[in-house]
Amino acid sequence: MFEAVEELVTEHGALEKRLADPSVHADQANARKLAKRYAELTPITRTYLAWRQAGEDIEAAREFAAEDPEFLAEAKSAEARRDELTEELRLLLVPRDPSDDKDVILEIKAGEGGEESALFAGDLLRMYLRFAERVGWKTEIIDSNESDLGGYKDVSVAVKTKGAGEPGRGVWARLKYEGGVHRVQRVPATESQGRIHTSAAGVLVTPEAEEVEVEVHANDLRIDVYRSSGPGGQSVNTTDSAVRITHLPTGIVASCQNEKSQLQNKEQAMRILRSRLLAAAQEEAEREASDARRSQVRTVDRSERIRTYNYPENRLSDHRTGFKSYNLDQILDGDLNAVIQSCVDADAAAKLAAAQEN
Repeated sequence: MFEAVEELVTEHGALEKRLADPSVHADQANARKLAKRYAELTPITRTYLAWRQAGEDIEAAREFAAEDPEFLAEAKSAEARRDELTEELRLLLVPRDPSDDKDVILEIKAGEGGEESALFAGDLLRMYLRFAERVGWKTEIIDSNESDLGGYKDVSVAVKTKGAGEPGRGVWARLKYEGGVHRVQRVPATESQGRIHTSAAGVLVTPEAEEVEVEVHANDLRIDVYRSSGPGGQSVNTTDSAVRITHLPTGIVASCQNEKSQLQNKEQAMRILRSRLLAAAQEEAEREASDARRSQVRTVDRSERIRTYNYPENRLSDHRTGFKSYNLDQILDGDLNAVIQSCVDADAAAKLAAAQEN
């Protein structure tokens, strides 16, 4: 492992010298590529240098301990520190999801349970909006279809970082684990006898695609326009402003009716379509990959029923990691970090185990 680390540290030093050369920045695209790679290698370099310093501290403490036994405690402390840094280096070397820097489009759809499911979809939307606010992300509701009681039959939200974030710490790196079926157990607002019901809502998270990543030909699209439905302003229900785009080769459909103009709705629908096409292409590549490759790319299954929100017990349970928490009210107010971190840790551990097997 350390031979590979030393090669990366050498590469980091070479990149630092190249980026210090003003002529490199004449080609902005290449300079950005070099800077991104430099930023990716910085945590590895920093951790390796700390690991090496811990080794030197161990040797020095052991030498002094030959004359003064009190230095044995310092040697043990330095050994513990080096063990921690060794594990940290192992995790830093785990293959990284190439989409981790990307922003996402998050879609929530009501499922089993009718109006109660739509109300729960609205609760999930608020939870994600509050979480994004807590961590400093920007959100934009692209499309929504409200239910009669104020929930959502379906809603699509773009979630973005503000400016350039730390490599591997984009929105996708955290929210990719949210995709799947979310189940709620509570007494619905529509229940007159106080009985607990179970309903569900589906969450789909896809990395937002740049136009250059997904090539979409105009001849492959069927664009339908229709009148918007649901609550809204004067233009709703009076003009054919809503847009539905079908990608004919794949059958993937995206629609938008939130904006006032047909052109704006078309642009938003294309954003959703590009992200869905990118996700479909990535999933196809994963299906064709070997078992080892799949274990590196996707170790937490996002297609199953992933989580239960139990209101009577104020409990959240994540069925993939075994994580349980009895502060559901705080989680629904956006305090999602511990829940998501349990998925991040489980994913990293599975990837590390797979890498060690190979």
